Amino acid sequence: MDRVLRILVLAVLVGAGAWAVLRWPHLDTVETGRTPEYPDLKPRDYPASEAEVSRAVKATLDRLGWQFVGAGRGPGGSEVKATARGRVLPTDHEITIRIQRLGARTRVSVAAHSRSLQWDFGEDARLIEKFLPALDEEIGRRR
Repeated sequence: MDRVLRILVLAVLVGAGAWAVLRWPHLDTVETGRTPEYPDLKPRDYPASEAEVSRAVKATLDRLGWQFVGAGRGPGGSEVKATARGRVLPTDHEITIRIQRLGARTRVSVAAHSRSLQWDFGEDARLIEKFLPALDEEIGRRR
C-alpha cells in the first residue's frame, strides 16, 4: 500500500509539472500592450498630471512592499524602476514603469522582467496584474 501511495504522489507531481510547463508562455519579460501572450495587460490612461501619477506610482510601490530603485526623466516622459519578489517563485523581478503625458491624460506602461529565470511561470504577468489595480485604487483615492 505504501508503494502504491508513493507512485500515486509521484504521478500527481509529474502531472502538475507537465501542466505548469504547458500552462504558461515561455517568457522572462512581460510588458503592457506589447506581449501578445497577455492581451488583457494594457497600459492605463489617467486624467491626472504626470507629477500626480508619479506620486501615486511611488505610493503604490510602497503599499505593495516593492523596492523603489530609482526614477529618471527622458524625452518621452518619466520612468520609475523597482524590484518585486515573486509570489509563486521567490525570485526578484525588475519592474519598469513608464509615465507619459498624452494631451489631457497620463499613460502608465509597466514591464516586468525575471532576473534569474528564463521562464517565470507567469509571475511577471501576475506582478503587473497586481500593480495596475493597486495603482487605479491609489489614483482614485487622490481624486
